[in-house]
Amino acid sequence: MRLVLALDAGTSGVRAVAYSAALEPLDEAYRDLPAAYPRPGEVEQDASTIAALAREVLAEVARRRRDAGDEVVALGITNQRETTVAFDRASGRPLAPAIVWQDRRTEPACARLRAGGHEPAVRAATGLVLDPYFSATKMAWLAEHGAAEGASDPVYSTIDTWLVWTLTGGPDGGAFVTEPSNASRTALFDLTTLDWSPAMAGLFGVDVSRLASVRPSAGHFGALDAEAVPELAGVPITGVLGDQQAALLGQACVAPGQVKATYGTGAFVLAHAGASVPALAEGLLTTVAWDLGAHGPAHYAYEGSAFVAGAALTWLAEVGLVEGVGEVEPLARSVPGAGGVRVVPAFTGLGSPFWNPEARGTITGLSRGTTRAEIARALVESLAFQVRAMTDAFAGAGVTLAELRADGGAAVMDLLCELQASASRLAVARSGTLEATARGAASVAALGAGLVDSLEELAGLWEPAARFTPRAGEVDVLDAAYAAWRREALRA
Repeated sequence: MRLVLALDAGTSGVRAVAYSAALEPLDEAYRDLPAAYPRPGEVEQDASTIAALAREVLAEVARRRRDAGDEVVALGITNQRETTVAFDRASGRPLAPAIVWQDRRTEPACARLRAGGHEPAVRAATGLVLDPYFSATKMAWLAEHGAAEGASDPVYSTIDTWLVWTLTGGPDGGAFVTEPSNASRTALFDLTTLDWSPAMAGLFGVDVSRLASVRPSAGHFGALDAEAVPELAGVPITGVLGDQQAALLGQACVAPGQVKATYGTGAFVLAHAGASVPALAEGLLTTVAWDLGAHGPAHYAYEGSAFVAGAALTWLAEVGLVEGVGEVEPLARSVPGAGGVRVVPAFTGLGSPFWNPEARGTITGLSRGTTRAEIARALVESLAFQVRAMTDAFAGAGVTLAELRADGGAAVMDLLCELQASASRLAVARSGTLEATARGAASVAALGAGLVDSLEELAGLWEPAARFTPRAGEVDVLDAAYAAWRREALRA
């Protein structure tokens, strides 16, 4: 069987998944990816570890499929997007810990730029807001703090570039490239020209010559190097997408107005916005969905981002309120409601539509009778409410929503999907595979390799595993609970 392999380098772990030509998952390998928190608001990872884990999972799946008589003919890569790496192309070594997208250390720089009146220009060119979430201020911070010292050829990149470069040879001829869905998350990329913006580079103090060249999302990025992954030597990388855009494609949201929500480490809601740069929408980001190059024009999306979703479930276990994440849903179902408890999981600030980087997590409404069940219920409700805030913003932008396609690890909870349907007054269709990011990487790689012909063909391969509809008796109750939660979020 001829297979497409997907490499999904996420925030919490690195996964490889083998897919058939019909995009059926056949095999996978996974490794946890640790993070460090050196100071409050700072989140770091080791870029060398990310690359090593990528090689491990790719080799593991490749060996099993080879033993089964299958042939891997293409690789697609998807990745955490705004996380920033500084490395030396001459030696191949990272020059500092990677600054993860959740990191807030550059908020003072963002505040200075906002105070200087620069946010409208940033919004107009890049579709983003001035927030430490994005890569530009991370790159500038690394440069200002000596990351380039002693390096012969220092460069700055997102994780896609680091992985492609490493897997295709690194300092021995590796491809130093990126593509628009990742580049559009840096605040350095012009949505109209689909290239780096000299004006934004000048504003943030980033040297464009130290950035990767931009290619379409589907096409030839290079071949896997024999030393990087001997089991896949010569296999071409034919597609790359940022993880949330990959999930949009993996959920077959290929027409304007189709919307997906990924409940991963954070919660990310993207609405397909067509093949023209859409107007700016209050509280939302505008981003490149994908650029298919020879296979079709660039497409755009509106995006809402909540920085904490599944990470809040992990936190419940870390502080001892549950023994493991799997206990959260049955515990939350054991009570009829949250009993007035409200959780705002703003552990790393609040994203869309609030954009408050200084917000911090809160639990309110506690009484002597509150149990851990009410806290668990309130936390699950908070995940649905964060997405409700974004779906309301989409509606305010004129995007007609009929169905929300859900994926990501937390979406396995029926309770979350039920609450989301009633809170947002939308049908929720849970994907047949919760790993929609990996499926999207395989999809774009299949397009790039010529294994499928069109987005429409890809859409025909998607079907949901379950559907949830708003419950009449629950809608009004959740409306009132959401209004109370929103007040707490604005105060966080």
